[in-house]
Amino acid sequence: MNVQGKVVIVTGASSGIGEAAAKFLAKKGAKVVLVARSKQKLLTLSKELTDSFVIQTDMSKVSDVKKMVAQVQKHFGRVDILVNVAGRGYDAATEYIELDKLREIFDLNFIGPLVAMQEVIPIMRKQGGGAIVNISSGTALMALPHMGAYSSLKRALVGLSLTAREELKKDNIVVSVVYPVMTATNFEKNTMQSGPPMEWEGGGDMPKIDPPKLIAEKILEAIEKGQAEIFAHDWMKKNLR
Repeated sequence: MNVQGKVVIVTGASSGIGEAAAKFLAKKGAKVVLVARSKQKLLTLSKELTDSFVIQTDMSKVSDVKKMVAQVQKHFGRVDILVNVAGRGYDAATEYIELDKLREIFDLNFIGPLVAMQEVIPIMRKQGGGAIVNISSGTALMALPHMGAYSSLKRALVGLSLTAREELKKDNIVVSVVYPVMTATNFEKNTMQSGPPMEWEGGGDMPKIDPPKLIAEKILEAIEKGQAEIFAHDWMKKNLR
């Protein structure tokens, strides 16, 4: 799908990958809907982007997500693309996982994207098609200590996405998954923790940290080419399976 003139919802648009994706898609001619909890950051970003629209939304709240999609349809009359970026990390060994924190990231990292998909699918079907891109994580392809809670939800998002992809083929709605590895954002700063912190035991160098723009480019690739899975780096295809 060509993004020129298309209405694109980007969640988590106030920083990191979401912000980079919003800027990149706007540069390519998309009408970008900026979605996040931080309204002031969105308003500041919106001043830089032509045809952008700000909707303050807590993606962990079902009512907020439903209201957001309804506002987009009312404002633009359509929804062509959904990019689910919003999410939060949780660093905890299995024995220290706190259920309240797990439920918090479950609502944000899985339920939020699911509800957003459920709300845009009927709109896209009526329009004759659309594209949905869900941001997973390289951890979904690994068994990394302390990442059990986070990676399990990212794996669940992959399963949901690839299943929806098969279900929605007949409606010309293409669902794709993008896998970042480590990206230069505030993700680690905002990650919740429980128990002793994780220490790097990889026996070598840490993975290269990518700029958010790289993942924004991968998101555009997913939209344009419609592939099921897009990896930040080719080596992930064989090394992280």
